[in-house]
Amino acid sequence: MRPHIVIRLRPDAVPHGRVPYWENAIGDRSVGDISLGESLSRTFAEHDVDVLVTREYPSSDGGWSAAEKAAALDRIFRLVLHRSNAIPKGLLRDIRLLPEVEEARPGEVVATELPQARAMSRPGQSRSHERISLDRAHQLTRGDPDLIVAVLDTGVDIGHPEFGGRFVAPKDFVDILSGAEEFFGDVLGIDDDPADDVGHGTHVAGIIGARGNGMDRGAAPACKIMPVRVLAAMEQGDHRVGAGLVDNINAGVKYAVDNGARVINMSLGVRHSGGGLPHREVVEYAHAKGATIVAAAGNDGREELYYPSALPGVIAVGAAGQRERAAGFSTFGRHVTLVAPGEDIYSTLPDGRYGMASGTSHAAPFVAAVAALVQSLASRAGGFFTPQKVHSILAHTADRFGRANRDRRAGYGMLNAADALRLAQLEIGEGTLR
Repeated sequence: MRPHIVIRLRPDAVPHGRVPYWENAIGDRSVGDISLGESLSRTFAEHDVDVLVTREYPSSDGGWSAAEKAAALDRIFRLVLHRSNAIPKGLLRDIRLLPEVEEARPGEVVATELPQARAMSRPGQSRSHERISLDRAHQLTRGDPDLIVAVLDTGVDIGHPEFGGRFVAPKDFVDILSGAEEFFGDVLGIDDDPADDVGHGTHVAGIIGARGNGMDRGAAPACKIMPVRVLAAMEQGDHRVGAGLVDNINAGVKYAVDNGARVINMSLGVRHSGGGLPHREVVEYAHAKGATIVAAAGNDGREELYYPSALPGVIAVGAAGQRERAAGFSTFGRHVTLVAPGEDIYSTLPDGRYGMASGTSHAAPFVAAVAALVQSLASRAGGFFTPQKVHSILAHTADRFGRANRDRRAGYGMLNAADALRLAQLEIGEGTLR
């Protein structure tokens, strides 16, 4: 993807006529030149830039739904620079001064820590399932085979023997042109192959849905998994980080929602760098469409905000250490909802391997899986819980640390899968389903 600017226009400034979605417009100049009005066109001319006007998001069914309009997705455009390798100095400032522009931000590549998995043979008996009462939860359900959990990550090894027949609607949104030489693996071209060059996403997916052949059974082993690749990998100093375009991560969220994901796991996070909160509009859209978003809180051990975990309504997950409470590396703050096992977690790796990893990245999928089990009970009863209700069920059934209702580092406490499902059954009996 070439350098680009994302803008949100006022409702009365949206152009009439067909504006192509950016993925469809890449490399296809036949879509023609579309103007966003005299003021913007004059601003581009003053900075000597040539832009291709595209939509940031596709409509879900050929027309903009009420949920899409409520999140302003119909008013957000991606302006792709044709001839420039960088956004000219002052262009963003001048765009932001225009009265028809509500928001403008540069398309930027952001990095997120990727806890590294160590390939190894199966260790002794894991305590992760015991600590969250998962075996008792599985007596109630192992998941609805029609319920989809999306894994937005570095991709997934779809050929791993733990996953046979488990995947639906795979997608790769990684498309990095400027600076691609700093990355390794597949970084160009949107396609349907979510191959994992790193192993992070494969490890996360195993925690959710592994069959249990060479490791513990996944926490929601009967549910479907939608692998959506939104991160590539690059070396940063002496360690490896995941990196991708914020806008393409957003595209992955909307894709997951529009293709039926009821739960979305995002074991990633970026800091707020200005120009609007990262992922805000697509998270609002996901919630409006009934999709629960679970995100890793971060691994810097400080009180810090990473997005999307710090956005309202997102279930922000910290990592519990071997001594039950939050691990020392787990990012904390008032936004953290609860913790789950996140230290020395054994799961799948590419090429049919297995390995151990630690981090909030590996705690979040336990929570996403239990959210899927909660929704599976609702599905069996002919309805679904709102994301707000799922958040409430998980928070209010977590095992507290001490007498306080909330812990500074661990939120409401440790995930308790069995109690969450029991409360879900009570809620179903009281008729709180949609």
